[in-house]
Amino acid sequence: MGGRQVLAARRLLASAMDGALSERELVIAARAAVAELGSSERLLELVAELACGEGDPEGCARLSYRHVLGFDKLLLIDGGPRHMLRAHLWHPGADGVGTEDIHNHRSPLASYIVRGRLAMELYEVRGDGGIAADRYEESLAERSADWRLAPTGPARLRLTHVGQYAAGSSYALPPHTLHRAWCDTDQATVTLFLETGSERRRSTDVFTAAGPHPGAVQKVPLSTADYLGALGSLAELLRSS
Repeated sequence: MGGRQVLAARRLLASAMDGALSERELVIAARAAVAELGSSERLLELVAELACGEGDPEGCARLSYRHVLGFDKLLLIDGGPRHMLRAHLWHPGADGVGTEDIHNHRSPLASYIVRGRLAMELYEVRGDGGIAADRYEESLAERSADWRLAPTGPARLRLTHVGQYAAGSSYALPPHTLHRAWCDTDQATVTLFLETGSERRRSTDVFTAAGPHPGAVQKVPLSTADYLGALGSLAELLRSS
């Protein structure tokens, strides 16, 4: 179901990542896929087609929302358990914009910076020294898509890498890699984000040095109208790039 660009994106993702791939092969394939789909002309065509109602706007809207850090997470292609392709739109000066907690993911991921710039740090857990943090186990609430955070005790982390990713660059990470990323420019930033792999972890690890977290963080999905409007705005932003 979908127009020409939607079907082409689905075919590319399926051909690149379906099959018995190792975690390393998945990471490499995901990075290549987002780089191809994230080229400004191709992404614009895909987003413009979706903004006209192609694909599954109702289903994708239910899995799209404004993140607590102030950026939009817009689901573009729902590949079920195999892959989820999203556009992340970071709004400079929006309420909630800041540096996210250190965390990992449920499955391998890759991101392509379409417009603007991201900064990223990588960390590892260590027994002593380093940065003191509170550790949480993050999972999804049973009757909603809200994040549930269960404290699991203190931890110490060591910073292992600091990087900046400008438009046209990409990165990919295995699921257990501890990291945090943020928009470090005053211009709107767009990234194409892909999570892939049929075996997803049931929970992730979250570390924060900013004080205790609430037990749950609400995730409010976009309405279909708001989702299509956000896609239309994203298409206009891509046209102006």
